[in-house]
Amino acid sequence: MRPHPAGPRHGDLVGDGLLAAPPADLNALSSHVWPEGMRRATSGELRLHDRPVPELARSFGTPLFLLDEDDFRQRSREYAQAFDGAEVYYASKAFSSVALLRWVAEEGLGLDVATGGELAVAERAEFPMERVLFHGNNKSVDELTHAVELGVGRVVIDSTEEIRRLARCAEEAGIRQRVLVRVTVGVEAHTHEFIATAHEDQKFGFSLASGAAARAVELVLLQPSLELVGIHSHIGSQIFDTSGFEVAAHRSVELLAEVRARHGVELPELNLGGGLGIAYVHSDDPIATSDVASNLRAILERECRAYELTVPRLAVEPGRALVGPSMVTVYQVGTVKQVALDAGASRAYVSVDGGMSDNPRTALYDADYTVVVAERHSDAPPMLARVVGKHCESGDIVVRDAWLPEDVRADDLLAVAATGAYCRSMASTYNLLGRPPVVAVSASDGPRVLIRRETVADLLALDTSA
Repeated sequence: MRPHPAGPRHGDLVGDGLLAAPPADLNALSSHVWPEGMRRATSGELRLHDRPVPELARSFGTPLFLLDEDDFRQRSREYAQAFDGAEVYYASKAFSSVALLRWVAEEGLGLDVATGGELAVAERAEFPMERVLFHGNNKSVDELTHAVELGVGRVVIDSTEEIRRLARCAEEAGIRQRVLVRVTVGVEAHTHEFIATAHEDQKFGFSLASGAAARAVELVLLQPSLELVGIHSHIGSQIFDTSGFEVAAHRSVELLAEVRARHGVELPELNLGGGLGIAYVHSDDPIATSDVASNLRAILERECRAYELTVPRLAVEPGRALVGPSMVTVYQVGTVKQVALDAGASRAYVSVDGGMSDNPRTALYDADYTVVVAERHSDAPPMLARVVGKHCESGDIVVRDAWLPEDVRADDLLAVAATGAYCRSMASTYNLLGRPPVVAVSASDGPRVLIRRETVADLLALDTSA
């Protein structure tokens, strides 16, 4: 995350390194930020697998989420190949739809769900339930009962109450449910406070330092209807190196050794969660998937060797890393307003037809994005711009600081890269603005609507007075 002063001046932003100098070519696309199928044609328009983005915008309207199916599938294959012999669960909280979960199943990955609603999408997609892992810090009895009835492969235990709750559900169903205990290992990932999940003062899991994790393990082992198969740890999100995983693995393996010493049981699985970062802007440099896999394997093998433990089966949970780069959002510009700043500088406020209702991440996490004009080349000089939405909130910002050509005008199309993770899944109907559709495109298949646009009729359908 990069800090942004409350009232930035053009010179301050550049001179202090808070905003990089404008790129030499505002029309160029950084290949590691955009989906594999996205190109700018010689005519100036963006094309996704040779389909003009302006044409897609005319056909489906804006705002519009465009999903590169081939890009998503390729990233899924890379994870499956890099982690061969391990378990790769797609974290569906990043983005979920029936069609996409079918792609996940076809590519041989498992699935991580966190609520009954996400489980329902998996059920509708006919996802193999033995490959589903059920997360969540407050699973209801109904959710756990349904998960057990469906034959969900793993449940990640997150509280003492849940141990007892799940044990009752499994006993009533006459099965022995496989579970993992989620442990907070005390690692502070280099990420935003709200998406760092392994420090002590937060809602997830059992504290390792306090002894709560060891007590949870003991309680699970006492339940005849539960089968403890491993330990789970998740240290945060948007992480660019594996150093935090090294500490997490060390402390998790230490717990595995303690379990063996106290209970004579060697647990066969260790899930190190997800959280690997992606490129949102040109300067982001995420670690390669193959390097992540080899580093995590080496860390785990070294730690187990030190404790003379059998190396447990590794599991990981990529979500953002798979779908984040595969999707872009297309907006239409409504107004452009020049706002005077200090020392004679100014900033252009470029208002688009979406905003925090389809992408709350900038408001929540101060997230950064790459934005370009989508339907034409421009030789105009760069201007400092802030891309904002149409909602009645001053924090309704899509891209806080961006370089756009000075000739950006009303009706232009803008494309924002890397919006696949947590944008559509966290979208709202704030100001009663309907959520955008998700349209998939591939090299071999025409555009297909995965999730249709939310209409005024949809918005009124739940109002019993309408």
